[in-house]
Amino acid sequence: MAWKIYRVILRLRSPMHIGWGKVGNLQRTRPYVTGRAIWGALTMRLTRDAANGGSPAADSAEYQKTGAEVHRSLAFSYFYPATRSDSDYDIAWPWEDPPRFAWRFLGSYSGAAVSYSQRSSEPGLLHEIEFISPRTVDHGQPVFLVGYILEDNAAVNHLKWQQALQRFQIGGERGYGWGDTEIVEIEPIPDQRLFGSVSVLTDGSRPVLCLDGTDSSPARLLGHVDAGGVRAEGEIEPLVGREWRSNEKRHRHAGQHVEFVAMTFQPGGLVRESAKFEIGRFGVWKATAG
Repeated sequence: MAWKIYRVILRLRSPMHIGWGKVGNLQRTRPYVTGRAIWGALTMRLTRDAANGGSPAADSAEYQKTGAEVHRSLAFSYFYPATRSDSDYDIAWPWEDPPRFAWRFLGSYSGAAVSYSQRSSEPGLLHEIEFISPRTVDHGQPVFLVGYILEDNAAVNHLKWQQALQRFQIGGERGYGWGDTEIVEIEPIPDQRLFGSVSVLTDGSRPVLCLDGTDSSPARLLGHVDAGGVRAEGEIEPLVGREWRSNEKRHRHAGQHVEFVAMTFQPGGLVRESAKFEIGRFGVWKATAG
């Protein structure tokens, strides 16, 4: 099995919310796009495209089937906000200067559910939703999302993911038009490196990332990393997500099933040694000796 690497650049056309917990009335957003969010958006688009108007695409079993095929055929990096610089893109790593990143790229929207009979807001339903803005606050530059999709060569012309990216919405609040994107580039890369620094082994059952960290020059973790057996520095969090499983007896409505992935190091953590990581489900890295 061999994998082909594509650099994918999307222009953000509307606010984008990648859920990251709640603080008071504020629904926070992650400052990057997780592999799970990419997987979910692709699964939704591919399932609905396959229905092609012949059915309402309302059976969660069809989404599960497509999602499993996406897991088998593709692997993802995380996607990071970037601005255009001459002929390339400057990625804004959110851990390098968090206050400046938040000032430049993040905004929020406030709202409340209204009781029309009482002409007032419903108690407890005042909310504020944080988002990644489609333009920077300082200079109004367009915001792009830069990442990588790796394709199993056996899946060529089978899983039409490149066509799916032409109508691609990512994250929450999509019913309000949030998370809308436009393709700028889908290009194969010849140097077998992600983000110019992480080398990739592409001839195994899953792609393997090779980090060359040292005490004086540690390597960054550019996705969530399963914390089991990993010597790293950084914040740890349980990685979970909500899923829709209407074909099951319990927790069958949208968002009721909570799927635990792993205890993970967050993106931005440091590794001070040579290490290899397999890109697993949802773009989560897992240490490997291979």
